[in-house]
Amino acid sequence: MSGASTREGLPGYRGAMPSPDVVLITKADCHLCAAARAAVGRVTQGLGIGWREQSVDDDADLRERFAEEIPVVLVDGVQRDFWKIDEARLERTLRRALGRQD
Repeated sequence: MSGASTREGLPGYRGAMPSPDVVLITKADCHLCAAARAAVGRVTQGLGIGWREQSVDDDADLRERFAEEIPVVLVDGVQRDFWKIDEARLERTLRRALGRQD
């Protein structure tokens, strides 16, 4: 057998946890969205993880689902906050997702 051997994927292996999927749902001409971008950026940068943005302007399903709650933060597909993003709550949520309690 040749090649590198890793323990990743083995049952019971407790390596680095994958980063949570952080998505900010926004729309054009949204003053709350600008503040939400800054808040999500600060929290994720502080934890060393990435995030992405999706616009309801480009996705009819998102627009229907979140029409009255923009901006919205999703963590691993679960809605965690909307309108004004609570940075402390988002950080706690992401720390739990990362397995960090410090």
